[in-house]
Amino acid sequence: MKAFAQLIKTIDSTNKTNKKVDALADYFSTAPNNDKVWTIAILSHRRPPRPVNTTLLREFASALADIPLWLFEESYHIVGDLAETIALVLPNVESSTDKSLSSFCEDLLALKAESEATKKAYLTEHWTQMDYYERFVFNKLITGGFRIGLSQKLMTRALAKATELDEDILAYKLMGNWNPAKITFQELILEENKADYLSKPYPFYLAYALEENISDLGNPADWSAEHKWDGIRSQVIIRDGELFVWSRGEELVTDKYPEFEEFVEHMPDGIVLDGEILAYPNNEIGSFKDLQTRIGRKNVSKKLLEKTPVILKVYDLLELKGEDIREKPLAWRRQELEKLYKKFQNKISVFHLSEEIKFNEWEELIAEREHAREIKSEGLMLKKKNAHYGVGRKKGDWWKWKSDPFSIDGVLTYAMRGHGRRSNLFTDYTFGLWDDEKKELVTFAKAYSGLTDKEFKELDAWIKKNTLDRFGPVRSVTPHHVFEVAFEGIAKSKRHKSGVATRFPRILRWRKDKKLEEANTLSDLKALIPK
Repeated sequence: MKAFAQLIKTIDSTNKTNKKVDALADYFSTAPNNDKVWTIAILSHRRPPRPVNTTLLREFASALADIPLWLFEESYHIVGDLAETIALVLPNVESSTDKSLSSFCEDLLALKAESEATKKAYLTEHWTQMDYYERFVFNKLITGGFRIGLSQKLMTRALAKATELDEDILAYKLMGNWNPAKITFQELILEENKADYLSKPYPFYLAYALEENISDLGNPADWSAEHKWDGIRSQVIIRDGELFVWSRGEELVTDKYPEFEEFVEHMPDGIVLDGEILAYPNNEIGSFKDLQTRIGRKNVSKKLLEKTPVILKVYDLLELKGEDIREKPLAWRRQELEKLYKKFQNKISVFHLSEEIKFNEWEELIAEREHAREIKSEGLMLKKKNAHYGVGRKKGDWWKWKSDPFSIDGVLTYAMRGHGRRSNLFTDYTFGLWDDEKKELVTFAKAYSGLTDKEFKELDAWIKKNTLDRFGPVRSVTPHHVFEVAFEGIAKSKRHKSGVATRFPRILRWRKDKKLEEANTLSDLKALIPK
């Protein structure tokens, strides 16, 4: 644990990519193999399940720190991170633990089933044997909130540097449903076992957002375009007579979509399709809100299958006849995909092709993007015809060109402190719109990004002077400031007081030019809902 905590401290204290990679590579070159496996798991979001709930963690920590629970809660609201708060309030110790990371992770797996008294004794014992940063990292493992500025791509690069294995091969090895408690470093990284690859998806290739002028991409003839669909990115795999459906989050979701059994019934082995799972009620593309009724359900009932059927909108072919074809140009892969579609479209009802947009000039694509929402599309995808299917996110070959966001002017009504470096500032905001009849503000969205550091500090000072009431960490503030709030999607919702749910809200600008009375109404918001 000592070496792992030092690694996290080094990574978390620098913004330089090379320093992070070097620190990881050094760690992977020297750490025990069991610790290497758990480090890979933790940094690729395969942490042990949370063994102790946050209510008990608060109680145990405040008792050990010998402070009342209300004071711990106040400290937590100021710090903004539970793991850090616990590490700060507990008594300082001179000792440092020699226990390995893998031993701690195995303990946490076993601790989940233990009694409250056993959990308290275990945490108390180990909290008093760690220095501040070890305790902080240990708490992060317990709370499940292990997020640092490190992508899986950087971790893979460091592994490649330490093992001298190819980066793309390592990325593929780390995909899938492996268990850090049951696999060795030899099996996961060093050995070549073909049986392990039966169900494995390929690393997903991701696009960057297009922020430059589209004409700067060069000759339109070099590019392919299609609509960007708002669903769940997935790979559908048919190998050895079996079906595997993977989400982009590396979750095996085959049982969630029984409709896809059609693929394995009709398609030959050795096929991997890359596409988007979309809701398809009444034989037309639905909204992401429709799809959410299928996400997270343990049991997919017959009634749910009838109410919210799904399709796979396919846009790429990654494996054909058991051969990895990602290195082939997009134009070639697309041609083979279209052959498959023509052959099986009448046999596999859930197999839909994401059609290419025919265009000769960039102006034609600009016009197409303007009407994207009319067909439930988020915008356009632009892909170089000669590009191979890469790993992770790379600039140059794939671009997502999303439709301009919806936006509306709302009034700041509530505020909370932020997290991390903003934990001492009120930076998490709730916004309201005018109710047309009652002439009062009704909350409709929360947002915490979009302002400059200077604006955050200015608004924080104003909030502290204009607080009307407090509800735990939340402050109700005097309605005064108007902000333009942008969001990617909008739909009717019975769960929200406003009657509307927005997707990915963020602040576009502080409307200091607008008076409180000039903010928009709920009617204005509802008018944005696509018909």
